[in-house]
Amino acid sequence: MQNGLWTNFTKDNNDEKTFNVPVCTVCTATVIGPLIQKTFGRAYKAGVNIAFGTDSGVSAHGDNAQEFALMVEAGMPAAEALKSATIAPAKMLGINDQSGSIEKGKLADIIAVEGNPLENIQVMEKVVFVMKDGATFKQ
Repeated sequence: MQNGLWTNFTKDNNDEKTFNVPVCTVCTATVIGPLIQKTFGRAYKAGVNIAFGTDSGVSAHGDNAQEFALMVEAGMPAAEALKSATIAPAKMLGINDQSGSIEKGKLADIIAVEGNPLENIQVMEKVVFVMKDGATFKQ
């Protein structure tokens, strides 16, 4: 522990992913995380609409793609996990006429990964191509 109630948290022993978080956050995530995953699985099985997003307080921003694997582990099929980040939130927000799927006339926000996320959802954690509003940002 450093600086009183703050600690350095390193994900997967990779110094590039070290960030400061409150000690209480690490403790809470360790205890509550499995309960959240169990609750998520129950909510999915009960038919609750789920939209992928981030309000990350327990991991570094940009690591939220790891949530896909947790969703699948909790019982959501990989295809449904992918839809939770695309068409499902677009429908929930009432913007599926302009976003949420790849169709002519819709916003061109696209990513690509190496591999098939339906076979291994963790490939979503290694994005190799990003297009936003039709402009390429990562290739």
